Amino acid sequence: MNNTDTFINSRLEERKLAGSYRTLKAESNLIDFCSNDYLGFARSMELKNNVNNYLEKQTQYLNGATGSRLLSGNTAFYEALETEIACFHQAEAGLIFNSGYDANLGLFSSLPQRGDTIITDELIHASIIDGTRLSYATRYKFKHNDLTSLEDKLKHAKGNCYIGIESIYSMDGDQAPIEAILTLAETYNAKVIVDEAHAIGVFGKGLINQQGLDDKVFARVITFGKALGTHGAIVLGSRLLRDYLINFARSFIYTTAASFQQIATIKMAYELLQQSDKQQRLLSNNITLFKSQLGAAYNLIESNSAIQSLIISDNKRTSEIAKTIQSKGFDIRPILSPTIPAGTERLRICLHCYNTESEISNLTNLLKQLLHD
Repeated sequence: MNNTDTFINSRLEERKLAGSYRTLKAESNLIDFCSNDYLGFARSMELKNNVNNYLEKQTQYLNGATGSRLLSGNTAFYEALETEIACFHQAEAGLIFNSGYDANLGLFSSLPQRGDTIITDELIHASIIDGTRLSYATRYKFKHNDLTSLEDKLKHAKGNCYIGIESIYSMDGDQAPIEAILTLAETYNAKVIVDEAHAIGVFGKGLINQQGLDDKVFARVITFGKALGTHGAIVLGSRLLRDYLINFARSFIYTTAASFQQIATIKMAYELLQQSDKQQRLLSNNITLFKSQLGAAYNLIESNSAIQSLIISDNKRTSEIAKTIQSKGFDIRPILSPTIPAGTERLRICLHCYNTESEISNLTNLLKQLLHD
């Protein structure tokens, strides 16, 4: 075995010993309590039919984009959709990226410069962390949702300062104190960037819109691969920011554009979202049902979102409980360190509009039994 293979093998063995070794799994027939398909759009026959009908009427589109948007991959349809989505979210402009990861990477790596400062919540998305690492700005983390910790970092900020938060956090499912953060940001002349990946759809147009803060945030990242059931993301902000990203965001500039089929699916998903709030109401009822049936006796992180996390602590025990739950027919995945800090290992339970009352009751009863034992 050569040196490189030895290194690779040793790192993988470390993961196995720590109980944090990752593997890919094929789809299962288990009851879904793990996906981000909160409103059921990914499995929606209505959305599928709408997309198929729309594509049948478009006879001139290509199978692929043929290049980046700065070369041959841009279309009037692409730009019109960006305008439509920006208007829906009450933003001045937007720029579509191929994924949420690409959007955060492009935004956070290109905007802050040497001499600037980026301050992010310690539980921020990995894509934002990676984006900040690629910038030359000074980076700070503040304690999760802790305004005192944030202000302490703001006092040390230099140059242009950017605060990165999520409206709904992907691992805890809790909300950021957005208004309070915006007040602090204004005091210290900082710009706030909000990732709305797990809020869009679940909370209508997102928490920024719901709280009437559209004109208060510098930028928003809206992803299409969660409640909208498709793929891709858009950065919302000013027209000036859009022009800047077109010129400097490398994850936008140097990648082939999404296909027409993908962009059309995003358009149809937004149209379906605006037709009815039925799925949102069903999801809200299921969240309430789950929390009431599990009760307050268990280490459930406070959350009103579709993400409900039960802290177990310890990779091995968390994995064993998850395997037992899966053997009973429920698709729940353990979230282990190093994805999250050691000691906060958990069962991350995602609720959906299509989960039935009996499924939720059976799951909560099983959880009580396993956690009591």
